[in-house]
Amino acid sequence: MITGDLKRRVDALWTEFWTGGITNPLTVIEQITFLMFARLLDINETRDENRLRRTGRQFERRFSADEQDLRWSQFRHLGADSMLPLLRDKVFPHFRKSSTSGTAFAEFMKDAQLMIQKPSLLVKAVNMIDQLPLTEGDAKGDLYEYLLSKLTTAGINGQFRTPRHVIRLMVDMLEPKPTDVICDPACGTGGFLVQTMQHLLEAHTSPDGVLEETDPDTGKTEKTYTGDLLEAHREHIRSGMFHGFDFDATMLRIAAMNLMLHGVDDPDIHYQDTLSAGFTDKFPKAAAEGFNIILANPPFKGSLDFEDVHASLLRQVKTKKTELLFLVLILRMLKAGGRSATIVPDGVLFGSSTAHVALRKLLLDHNQLEAVISLPSGVFKPYAGVSTGVLVFTKGGRTDDVFFYDVEADGYSLDDKRDPIATNDLPGCLAAWRNRDAKRDTDRTQKVFFVPAQEIRDANYDLSLNKYQVRQNVVQEYDAPEIILDRMKKLNDEVASEIAELEELLG
Repeated sequence: MITGDLKRRVDALWTEFWTGGITNPLTVIEQITFLMFARLLDINETRDENRLRRTGRQFERRFSADEQDLRWSQFRHLGADSMLPLLRDKVFPHFRKSSTSGTAFAEFMKDAQLMIQKPSLLVKAVNMIDQLPLTEGDAKGDLYEYLLSKLTTAGINGQFRTPRHVIRLMVDMLEPKPTDVICDPACGTGGFLVQTMQHLLEAHTSPDGVLEETDPDTGKTEKTYTGDLLEAHREHIRSGMFHGFDFDATMLRIAAMNLMLHGVDDPDIHYQDTLSAGFTDKFPKAAAEGFNIILANPPFKGSLDFEDVHASLLRQVKTKKTELLFLVLILRMLKAGGRSATIVPDGVLFGSSTAHVALRKLLLDHNQLEAVISLPSGVFKPYAGVSTGVLVFTKGGRTDDVFFYDVEADGYSLDDKRDPIATNDLPGCLAAWRNRDAKRDTDRTQKVFFVPAQEIRDANYDLSLNKYQVRQNVVQEYDAPEIILDRMKKLNDEVASEIAELEELLG
């Protein structure tokens, strides 16, 4: 749990970056990430040195004998004028050299650059990061999530994070298990993968492993999970469970650090345009047979040239639209019986083009389309007002009935401010999903109902909720026309009287 005092310190550091001339929020988080990585390297080196003294167990050193001045514990004591050239000319080149270590985060350090040019800003950032609780698993994860939440308020050059509460709904609907192999083909900052880890901790922690803490500033009680029942799967979780792809190296750096700080030491995160013709047909070794679960919020409204798209995708649906291609890609990447929850723009649900219909036919006739969750159009504000939905489907199988749910409120106002409000349909959606019954949930005037697959086929595979939901007409009572007319006459008489008074005053 991140306390009010820690939030204030992070806010102050953020302000220092902005006043120091670094105003792109992605760059701010990237630079903080580099400095956190520098401190974590030193923490891990010290931990291994202590173990060596106790047990004699050798380890591969991160710093040679003549590189000890590059360690966080050494340079953090330097003054501003000495610290900046050391980090710029020695520490960051050491980061780039460490990219040969083979870890996910190291892979994205090969082009690391220190963007901080103000010596005073660097000292403030180092001092602030030195006080952060990076040795505490849950605290450091919460801290990084708080940093990432600033992307929501600051904007990130057209890219935007999926709201955490929407991610949580999608993960909870799929209920991943510690033996699953999970992927996000457009992972961004890694939100889906991190929330999956949090779900595993919550679902596989014994009662003794739950610690409740109350924030002294807000009075809010939060739970910390030790995940003690996950120990048997620790190695799989550490390096074999989580896989992510993106073609933005900055995002991948942040995603790798985000996962590391949430207990996934070596996630499989790769720089890759997953739709391209150059995308390998061979999945990572741990997922040679495909993935059990794919969670995604792929890019909307993109368009690619046919020659740039992997041929196997075009054989299924011939289109240039990225939102359609990603769904075909996800089906290809899933193993038989694998499941996905994917956010799509509403156009995917009802578009009448040949490609749109072919995609929906593929989902309904050749796989098991399980659910269509309609989200309100303000979920991604202030960056996008597009209406979206969540498709839940399984690769293979047969579709008999499709679960529909109408989410009209997500706990936040649907304007650009996104202020918290009391109305929230997401818990109701999850409860309805867990208690779903196609024979019982047939009332289409309700938020939740099932639609038979054949009815969807007869409607040209239309998956829009409005196609099937029955809106109840609310009877409005109005006064009789003669009464309304009488009121209008009285209002006109009052206006005429006041105009006459003004004329008298003006002489």
